[in-house]
Amino acid sequence: MDHGGMAKILVVALILTLIGGSQSANILGIFTSTSPSHLIVHMSVAKVLAENGHNLTIITVLKPPVKHKDFNIIQVPLEKDQENQLNTAMASMAGKNFNMIRMLIDMLGQMRIVFDVGATALKDPRVVDLYENKDNKFDLAIVGHLLTEYQLGLAHKLKVPVILSATMPPSDSVGGIIGNPKDNTITGKGLKERFRTLALSNAFRIFNWFQDSRNIEHYKNLYGNDPAMPKYEDLRKNISLIFCNSHGLSEGPIRANLPGIVEIGGIQVKDKPAELPQNLKEFIGNATHGAILLSLGSNLKGDFIKPNTVKDMFKVLSQLKERVVWKWENLENTPGKSDNILYSKWLPQDDVLAHPKIKLFITHAGKGGISEAQYHGKPMLALPVLADQPQNAIAMAKAGFGLSLPLLELEEEKFRENLLEVLNNPKYGQSIKQFSQLYRDRPLTARQTVLYWVNYVLRHRGAAHLQSPVVHMGFLQANNLDIYFILLTLFVISIWLFKISITFIIRKVLKKKTVSEKVKNQ
Repeated sequence: MDHGGMAKILVVALILTLIGGSQSANILGIFTSTSPSHLIVHMSVAKVLAENGHNLTIITVLKPPVKHKDFNIIQVPLEKDQENQLNTAMASMAGKNFNMIRMLIDMLGQMRIVFDVGATALKDPRVVDLYENKDNKFDLAIVGHLLTEYQLGLAHKLKVPVILSATMPPSDSVGGIIGNPKDNTITGKGLKERFRTLALSNAFRIFNWFQDSRNIEHYKNLYGNDPAMPKYEDLRKNISLIFCNSHGLSEGPIRANLPGIVEIGGIQVKDKPAELPQNLKEFIGNATHGAILLSLGSNLKGDFIKPNTVKDMFKVLSQLKERVVWKWENLENTPGKSDNILYSKWLPQDDVLAHPKIKLFITHAGKGGISEAQYHGKPMLALPVLADQPQNAIAMAKAGFGLSLPLLELEEEKFRENLLEVLNNPKYGQSIKQFSQLYRDRPLTARQTVLYWVNYVLRHRGAAHLQSPVVHMGFLQANNLDIYFILLTLFVISIWLFKISITFIIRKVLKKKTVSEKVKNQ
């Protein structure tokens, strides 16, 4: 073998050593999100680690959508009234026209339920035993981030470093936790766009402030009786890094990120698609004119959508030559019967999108679904409803990957016009296929990135050195308000001294003048 070939082998061996270079560790996953789509991202992170020899204990309130034979699952199921409250809140939000202020107010109510659900899970005797039983040893905690930072208290009980798993890009709500710099001008140069971005940013800061008060309340209820526990404000100092379900290099906007922001966009996408269930395999495989996937996510059930909207959607879809796979939960009460439509209560979305005969993805514009469509190069028609969906849909349409039509504005002709435009105009498919190549072009895959950085944190027993110094400063210091106060004080004193000096000089001059005039008059 020549020296060049040997060098390549050594480089590959070195990379593999760095990626997998940690002994088997005991890792706790705290994934109490009530959203199955969020859980898919967190569980995909956990699966990578389990496949590479780590021991995973996972706290969840939902049945895990991603499985591994070596997972130790502690499921604390939702109480019936909690499930009803969540469904009621979601149905209410799905029935209102989109308005950012109204949405944030509605989300405050929904987040109260999410906080309560997470707190109930942490009180479960099996969870308490994790830290009270001294035979249990953990090396790391991975916490699913949904503004429920009081859960960091459990990691402190176990005396382990923390990695956050976020289902969104490194926004201020996420990146700010480790001091990531804020940049409110990155979304556009126009005055109107920058004004809108600034307004949204400030609205979310107020929203986060309300969540912080809830976090403090739950933290005190869970751990307030333990004098060894730190102040709530100090919990963030134990965060090593944050996994974000994004890929800024391809998705944009380009922004400054700390080393502790690690982007793993598309982590839920399999290296090789799994074989579809037989009914899906035959239905899509025999689609002479191709097929369409329609899924509005795991939170928005079909029963929550206005009947007239469902009726209009069915009328348009049933008239297409393409086949339609429609995610619909209530199979006993479907929108209607048509030979070209297959309803399914659950869908392996990533595997369906990977099928070569899928021509279009009709989506609610959740981040997970958009990531999968980007990876597989499928054009989209977005029907956003709430949370980050409208912003995701706008960004997707702006990038040329499809069109956006808010679900609550959907009417038969509008829906038909938008659907046929994306379906029949090749420019959308060409744009997203080109983007797919950029999205996949990375030095490490999302799975390799997760494994490398988890092992990095394990090797160094934490990675607080990746944080910004801002994390260890108070509000005044972090925003230089103390410096501004000193400068303002000095400025005021200078003005005051200047005024006194001028007054003194004027008086002296006037006094001299008066004396001089008196002498003259004599």
